Amino acid sequence: MKGPQTKPTLKLIGQDGNAFSVMGLVKKALKNAGADKEYIDKYLNAATSGDYYHLLVVSMKYVDVE
Repeated sequence: MKGPQTKPTLKLIGQDGNAFSVMGLVKKALKNAGADKEYIDKYLNAATSGDYYHLLVVSMKYVDVE
């Protein structure tokens, strides 16, 4: 498993707040920062293991949110 070399920054303000949209934006940011499929799958599994608030908390552990 290979994570990104640096924690990517993602601007969520002004974006679609739908859970699937948020996960897609985080997934794209992680991929662009060099994370491999296994690392991204780990994020997706963690993000979908709870409610919307949990999704946001997990996402903020994987990317810096502006």
